[in-house]
Amino acid sequence: MGLEDYGGGQEPQPDVLVVTTNDVPGHRVEQVIGEVFGLTVRSRHLGSQIGAGLKSMIGGELKGLTKTLVQTRNQAMERLVEQARARGANAVLAFRFDVTEAADVGTEVCAYGTAVVLAKE
Repeated sequence: MGLEDYGGGQEPQPDVLVVTTNDVPGHRVEQVIGEVFGLTVRSRHLGSQIGAGLKSMIGGELKGLTKTLVQTRNQAMERLVEQARARGANAVLAFRFDVTEAADVGTEVCAYGTAVVLAKE
């Protein structure tokens, strides 16, 4: 697997900036739009579950599950950005992920934060 299979985040110069901080140096919050989130639930296919079960016996990274979780997180973040953009935001502050098991059938990933309009100082 390549580097893109293990990570995420934004491209340089995004139209909606997403940060984990409560502010952005050199910018001021002109308007707070409110909470935005992106949600997705992914199930694991039978092959990856069997492979993960076998791998757990001998130890090591579960690469198939890692790749699936990265894809899931990236999809949740894309949905968050789409929602922020649709509501007129150019940034999301205090960005976080919440990950839970969804009724033993998959993994729920929620990306959330506060949509705002930033202006350069």
